[in-house]
Amino acid sequence: MKSDIKIPTVENVFLAAIQEWSDDFMEKVWYAYLVNDSDFDLESVLVVSNAFGTIDGEMKKTSLLRHAFPKVPAVSVVKIELLENSILRLNNEFMVTYFIGNTLYDKKFIFKAQTITPDYVEEVPILFVDGVIVR
Repeated sequence: MKSDIKIPTVENVFLAAIQEWSDDFMEKVWYAYLVNDSDFDLESVLVVSNAFGTIDGEMKKTSLLRHAFPKVPAVSVVKIELLENSILRLNNEFMVTYFIGNTLYDKKFIFKAQTITPDYVEEVPILFVDGVIVR
């Protein structure tokens, strides 16, 4: 029975944290992006995010945030949310669920604590800017 269940592998879809100037905060801030570097449109995309970890010996956890995107076209990106400076010290988890055709895909992406920094940047495909990527 378990052998009948096929779990599809997520390929060419990943998250990137990119630092951008914000006129609201008058400083550079980090934003999370969903990158679709595949040849397929992602339909009914749902992203659930939260942050968790230990700061000064005390366990911290943020509220869940939910984002829905009806469609993320092939070879495109969509901005998910602002990553506030105080949560960069925590693990930032994003559960991404979407359809390609009639097949449901889902994957958990985690930016580990203290990794969203300029020390870990690489070039983000499609955008061609520096960012921290989790696959």
